Amino acid sequence: MEPTNALNNRIAENTRIKGDITSEADIRIDGELEGSIITSGKIVIGKTGTVKGKIQCENADIEGAFNGELKVNDILALKSSAVIEGDVVVGKLAVEPGANFNASCTMKGAGIKSLKDDQKGQSEKSA
Repeated sequence: MEPTNALNNRIAENTRIKGDITSEADIRIDGELEGSIITSGKIVIGKTGTVKGKIQCENADIEGAFNGELKVNDILALKSSAVIEGDVVVGKLAVEPGANFNASCTMKGAGIKSLKDDQKGQSEKSA
C-alpha cells in the first residue's frame, strides 16, 4: 500500500466542483471549487485555480485565487500571482512581491497576543 502523503488529488483546469472534500492526501486545484476542503496534507491552488469557501490543511501554496476562511497549520506560501480575500490563520506566512493579500491574518504561536487580546486585558484591569 502506498503511503498517504505520496498520494495526490487533482481538480483539473476547466473543472467545476461544488461541495466538500475531505482527504488525508495532498490536493492540487487548477479548476474551480466552491465548498470546503479538509486535509492533513498540502493544498496547492494553481494559477488557474479558484476556491471559494473554507480550507483547513497542513501546508498551502497559492498561485491562484482564494476567497473565504483559510486555516494552515504550518506554512502558507503566496506566489506573486495569488489573490487572497477573507480570514486567514497560519503558523508561518511567506508572501512573494506582487501577491494580492486582502485578508485578516492571525499567526499562531506561543506568546503572541493580538491587539484585541491586549485591549481586552486592559479593559478587564480597569473594570
